[in-house]
Amino acid sequence: QVQLVESGGGLVQPGGSLRLSCAASGFTLDWYAIGWFRQAPGKEREGVSCISSTDGGTYYSDSVKGRVSISRDNAKKMVALQMSSLKPEDTAVYYCAMKEGSSCSLVAEWFDYFGQGTQVTVSS
Repeated sequence: QVQLVESGGGLVQPGGSLRLSCAASGFTLDWYAIGWFRQAPGKEREGVSCISSTDGGTYYSDSVKGRVSISRDNAKKMVALQMSSLKPEDTAVYYCAMKEGSSCSLVAEWFDYFGQGTQVTVSS
């Protein structure tokens, strides 16, 4: 059974850091591009970052570029999203998603499957 399980969310003060994890099971992670998305209340789902399956190429939205780093460990079947210099506007539910093949996208409709999400709240 294909599963993506996000963890690592929580409450953090502005300027703080969080490391989100996406644990994959039920499929071979090596063959899939993995994206991170977020959705704040009343807003559409927004692409945050993506890492390709072959060359490990990484992509970031302008809103997080320079503050976020995505990485993958295929052996451990994990994809991480390291976030720093967090802002209140980063508050959202964060989701990881999978797409078979090597190419990346920050468009939600391009992905095949999403996890259930983890809440990130940035507030003092």
